[in-house]
Amino acid sequence: MVELGLLGMFIAAFAAATLLPFQSEVVFAALQIANSQPLWLLITLATIGNTLGSMVTSAMGRGLERFRGRKWFPFTQDQMDRAQQFYNKWGLWSLLLTWAPLGDAIALIAGVMRTPWPIFIFLVALAKTGRYIALALITKGAVSAL
Repeated sequence: MVELGLLGMFIAAFAAATLLPFQSEVVFAALQIANSQPLWLLITLATIGNTLGSMVTSAMGRGLERFRGRKWFPFTQDQMDRAQQFYNKWGLWSLLLTWAPLGDAIALIAGVMRTPWPIFIFLVALAKTGRYIALALITKGAVSAL
């Protein structure tokens, strides 16, 4: 049962960082409250899963560029130009916001901009780690308040 919970946490974190409409916070908090695994393990697995999900989203962005200009391309030239302007303005540091609600879009843009993988992974993993540490502290505070 414990392994299923950890696997579920990993899958939830992975899916939450892709373009799928999914959230991992409830799974993370439930496992933290159950206290069946060390908190560091939950944070680590959630971070790895969420970072890998962002890598998939970024890889999708890398693949988008070759379809630009085709009639069925999902983004207009104007949308692509605005995305490139945003990325050029805020640069790599915007990857520290990949933990946020629109973080998937930032990962996608980073892929279109061909951000080098080592830089992408470092900044995204840092952001995701901070996200799950903050979630663990919020969950602990909420449980303590009850």
